[in-house]
Amino acid sequence: MTDDETRENILSAAGDLYYRKGYAAVGMDELRSAAGVSLRRLYGEFPSKSDIVKGVLARTHEQWEEGLRSRVDAAGPSAREQLTAVFAYLQDWFGADDFRGCAFINAFGELGGTDPEIAGIVRDHKNSFQQYMADLVAEKGGSELLAAQLSILAEGAQSTAAISGDPIAAEQARSAAEVLIDASLRTA
Repeated sequence: MTDDETRENILSAAGDLYYRKGYAAVGMDELRSAAGVSLRRLYGEFPSKSDIVKGVLARTHEQWEEGLRSRVDAAGPSAREQLTAVFAYLQDWFGADDFRGCAFINAFGELGGTDPEIAGIVRDHKNSFQQYMADLVAEKGGSELLAAQLSILAEGAQSTAAISGDPIAAEQARSAAEVLIDASLRTA
């Protein structure tokens, strides 16, 4: 197994375990076993658990951005279709059997108060989403206020779906987004 494959196996196993069980609940021995590597190899790739968490969050960030952009790019040509595609993406995610909420919110809740670096990574991820929404809304002729409102709807839907276990939050957020989009773009 190459170093890249080993690293990917570790991050994949860690991402799955942390997402299902929580960051604090997963020990290095359990992770080593799930990744199929020795403890020595695990620590050779990632000197600390914090390094693994950072790697998992970086990988999750890339996957999130790629999935979201693909969904928006595949939407119809209208501003409304592209802006509501964000909520269609959330709906698919919330409906997945393994949905356990936002990995970044989960990390912040477990580790953000004691690890400023993890808190910063979470803030950077959330800021990146807000910037993506701001750029997308501006491209479609919408206001900064609309971008902030859509971002808040998406973030709120993530927390609501995770806590309630019901993917309906995405549909409800999308309905609210449609009202905001229609009103904003009509007056723009």
